Parts: sequence; structure tokens; C-alpha cells
Amino acid sequence: MIAASSLRGCRLLLASALLVAVPAFAAPATVAPAKIQVSPAIDAAVKASTRDPANVKRDGFRHPAQTLGFFGVAPEKTVIEITPGNGWYSEILAPLLRDKGHYIAAVVDPQAVAEGRGRDYQQRSRDSLEKKYAAAPALFDKTAVVAYDPAKPVFGAANSADVVLTFRNVHNWRKAGQAQGMFQGFFNVLKPGGVLGVVEHRAKADVADADDTGYVGQQQVIAMAEAAGFKLDARTEVNANPRDTKDHPNGVWTLPPTNQHDKADDAKYQAIGESDRMTLRFVKP
Repeated sequence: MIAASSLRGCRLLLASALLVAVPAFAAPATVAPAKIQVSPAIDAAVKASTRDPANVKRDGFRHPAQTLGFFGVAPEKTVIEITPGNGWYSEILAPLLRDKGHYIAAVVDPQAVAEGRGRDYQQRSRDSLEKKYAAAPALFDKTAVVAYDPAKPVFGAANSADVVLTFRNVHNWRKAGQAQGMFQGFFNVLKPGGVLGVVEHRAKADVADADDTGYVGQQQVIAMAEAAGFKLDARTEVNANPRDTKDHPNGVWTLPPTNQHDKADDAKYQAIGESDRMTLRFVKP
């Protein structure tokens, strides 16, 4: 018969072995904006004279150089930007990735949207973006445009991208009931070790699915990404704005650059500036 003391010793040894065998995941880092490394290539792309001066004026709120540096964007990588809008980041990313990497603009396929105002809006958005690209071939001639169905999104071949970027889009997907599918699509297209970079208007706390303020709870975004298989790697406050009280009559659209407010309140909202934003870096294991 084995003595009780010997059994206890065996259990302790087994427990120790199991602890050693289980891989430890490092806690997500919080990176101070001043500590973000910005490569000369990113710096040059942000400072390029080819950018629209009206877009350059927003750099003080969007911090493109530090944001792209934090997300690990580099000239040789394949980068997919989700719904580029009017091409604000395209002006930086397309020339940055033109020679050695690949810039892919993922837009909603209008034909995947029900006929009506929604489809018309998506068609106008796509036409406007492609017109911008066609007007400047020296910048955008190697840009690829991929159309996706938001109900079952596919952004490219599985395990083909190094970085996926989304800027202020999650609130729209949550309201449409498409957010989890989008995050799963990001996971599928990224290579193992690939990065998902998310910038989003940050609510004070969790918000309802039908919330129409444009803000989303930071933990809600983290939960959606983790449910798709991502690991939160790091966060930074580079796009934070402590002046944003997040209680505006028309949500984030009250603030610049949309400015949906009474003219008499213009000085008040200009003093606040653009919204407070989370900046999160996820990694596909």
C-alpha cells in the first residue's frame, strides 16, 4: 500500500508538470503613444504631398503614422482595409504598399444588399472610391478592390493577408447584426500570426445591439474578436479623446467632422474635437 504522504507528493508533482505543460499567454500590453515605433516608410507616406489637404487636417485626431506603426503595417505586407469610405487611409496605404506589398480595399458588394436605398448607397460609395483610384494611377494602379457580402463575408483566400484594418465600422455591423460574421471573416483571411487592427468610437460601457449613437463598448469589441479566435495582443490610447463626453444629441455624428448640431453650438463641439476612440491590436494564433 502506498503511504498517504507519497500520494500527496505524486499529486504535487503531477500538478507542477501540468502547469509547465500549459502554454502561458502574455497579458495584453498597453503601449504609450510615445513608445510606438513609426518606420521611415510610414512617416514618408503620411507626409506625402499627394494626400488631400482636407484629409491631412484630420491627422491630429486620427494619428495615422502612429496608428499604422502600432498595427505593424510595413511596405512588404498584404493589407486589407475594410470599407475604406472616401479613401482617407487609401491615400497613405496604397503608395506605401505599392512596390513591395499589396493593398486591398474591401467594399460591400451592392448586389448583395436588398434593392433600394441601401443598395444605392453602397453603389455610390463604391463608384466614388473607384473614381478616386482611377484619377490617380501613380498611387492606386496596383490597388485591388474586393467586393464582399456582409451577410457571409469573404475577403480573400484563407490565410492570405498579413494585416486587416477597420476604422470606425464596428458600430454599423453590430446594428445590422453582422459583426460576428465580419470578425470571423477577418480571422479566416489572415495568416497565422496576422494582425487585426481595430479603431472604433468608444462608449463609456457596453451598449445595446440597437444602439444608434455610433459608440461601442471596448470590452464588447474584445469579446467579439476573441469569439472569432483572436487574442488581444495590445492596446494604445493614441486615438483617445478625454474631452469627449459621449452624451451628444446625435451621437458621434454631433462631433467633427460630421457636425450634426445647431450652428450656435459649433464652438462647443469644435472644442471637443473628434470622438474618443479605442485602438486595439489582435493577433490570429
